[in-house]
Amino acid sequence: HPYRIVAHNGEINTIQGNRNWMTAREALLETPALPGLQRAFPICTPGASDTACFDDALELLVLGGIPIEEAVPMLIPEPWEHHAEMGDGPRAFYQYNAARMEPWDGPASIAFTDGRVIGAVLDRNGLRPSRYWVTDDGFVVMASEVGVVEIPQEQIVEKGRLQPGRMFLIDTEEG
Repeated sequence: HPYRIVAHNGEINTIQGNRNWMTAREALLETPALPGLQRAFPICTPGASDTACFDDALELLVLGGIPIEEAVPMLIPEPWEHHAEMGDGPRAFYQYNAARMEPWDGPASIAFTDGRVIGAVLDRNGLRPSRYWVTDDGFVVMASEVGVVEIPQEQIVEKGRLQPGRMFLIDTEEG
């Protein structure tokens, strides 16, 4: 993946609409965090893949000052509209951002980093697998399948599967 912020397994089915909405927003985009932003237009590189366009949009948000752990769920929100147990804070976050950004949907597992945090999200329908192992020395492996790396079972302290709409996040500075 020759992208700047993401690695992606899957596809974004809403890509044409996402590209069109990003293009439509360009006339309104302005931030003191990115002087001369207009030189970067079009935000989504013409003819680029779905992953490259997602990477373009995510990079714009991060460079504009939104922490990556907030920018990713703006683009790939969990299914919040009918989530009866969701708290008011997360619901307000998704409701507010739904008015600012349409979801980038499709069967996808997306890993991302800003150089400090590294994480992954799964599409909100859970159509792509994403499993992880954590070892006793702090090594973390996440992949679509188990067994991509040979690790003795006695070293594994946690095994899990990323759930739809959830985020796996490691802060390399905080540990």
